[in-house]
Amino acid sequence: MRMIKPLCIATLLFQAGLVHAAATPEEIAKLGNELTCVGAEKAANADGTITEWTGKWLGAPDHVNFQGTGKHPIDPYPEDKPLFVITAANMAEYADRLSAGQKALFEAYPDTFQMPVYQTRRDFRFADSVCQATLENARSAQLVNDGEGVEATTGGILFPFPKTGLELMWTSSFFTFRPFTEELVSDNAYVLSNGNINWGQVRSRNYAPNLKPGVLGKTEGPSAYYLNETLLPQRDRGEINTGVEYYNHVTEPRQSWRYDPGTRRVRQSPEYGFDMQFPGSGGSITVDEVRIFNGSGQRYNWKIVGKQEMYVPANAYRIHANDVTYDELLPPNHANPEFMRYELRRVWVLEANLKDNYRHLYPTRHMYVDEDSWLMVMADNYDARGGLWRTSMINYFYAYEANTWQAGVGLYHDLQAKSYLAFNLVNEQPNGYTLNTGNLSERDFGPEAARRSGR
Repeated sequence: MRMIKPLCIATLLFQAGLVHAAATPEEIAKLGNELTCVGAEKAANADGTITEWTGKWLGAPDHVNFQGTGKHPIDPYPEDKPLFVITAANMAEYADRLSAGQKALFEAYPDTFQMPVYQTRRDFRFADSVCQATLENARSAQLVNDGEGVEATTGGILFPFPKTGLELMWTSSFFTFRPFTEELVSDNAYVLSNGNINWGQVRSRNYAPNLKPGVLGKTEGPSAYYLNETLLPQRDRGEINTGVEYYNHVTEPRQSWRYDPGTRRVRQSPEYGFDMQFPGSGGSITVDEVRIFNGSGQRYNWKIVGKQEMYVPANAYRIHANDVTYDELLPPNHANPEFMRYELRRVWVLEANLKDNYRHLYPTRHMYVDEDSWLMVMADNYDARGGLWRTSMINYFYAYEANTWQAGVGLYHDLQAKSYLAFNLVNEQPNGYTLNTGNLSERDFGPEAARRSGR
């Protein structure tokens, strides 16, 4: 693994409490200058293969015919063509910029898996309010309760200068700046090794009140609400899972409820999360690996490995287009490379190792965090024998109506079963992602909302 710069990160043990290493005045002075306002390096890399950050666009560029939320994403770079394509035949030339999971996909599917690499595009920026909240967090944000809670300013990035693995985990999973309301009906395709597909469909809505654009606040009260209603498969139709998240997993742990259409009853779901099977996924993913990682990190020791140049999914518009059919997109083994877009980007590498006396399907996890957005874009998950079991990637695109990035199709590959899950597909849905409409409230979530929605 080739490092761009070595990071002198001490391994911290938290049995005696969490030590916060605040950003230095010298680091803070770089925000908005040689660094973006959220801490990414503005400069190109040495050979120019990672381009300089421009931040020239906030919202929809003038040349994009954006007609409002709820539509399928529109590519701001429609004329871009791949610079080159990585294949099993030439993989060795690019090995130091590939993850273990990507190399495993080349080895498993040498005749079909490919990675089309495009020019790195770094043209979108965050709103000034995000910059302001990030600056305040650089000065004063801290983890509490042995890393199970956070005291910070909402509406920005949590730790633009992460000093520990826990700080990076919180920044890139729980505290990302994402749309504050999200509604969609999505399809989930579990593609088996023989090419057969088990289909699922979910109606989802999510609400993070403290992420409303321009709102800066404190980490108090609920951080987010969710409600997922299963539409397919038919045997699970009408099942509803809903819940609320808070900023401290110790004092206010996640609250979850499930509506059972068979009994027409709502029951609380204690300990919902971790390696429980995610509803409607056929057991192909765990609850805590949606969007790479979510929820409490208490079962793991977290370590920053470093920062590295890697080929990762980025500016992923084509894979969500409504002129791409599922038949085209979802062949056996992996998604059709024709609709993927990879770019060379700087990413943080985060490692999670299971603590003694805890259990999880994945004793070791490697996660890859895009420097510009602070979003987890890829992961490699290992089994109890140390073998690479599952590798995943999230296809993000910039959502013009939200002035930030939106999580799109997640691709979760099971290297042992030779199967994969394509999660949150919208291509054949009449609408795409409906974001930042502001028409959701806490009344739309929780047990009473599940009863009202139940059929």
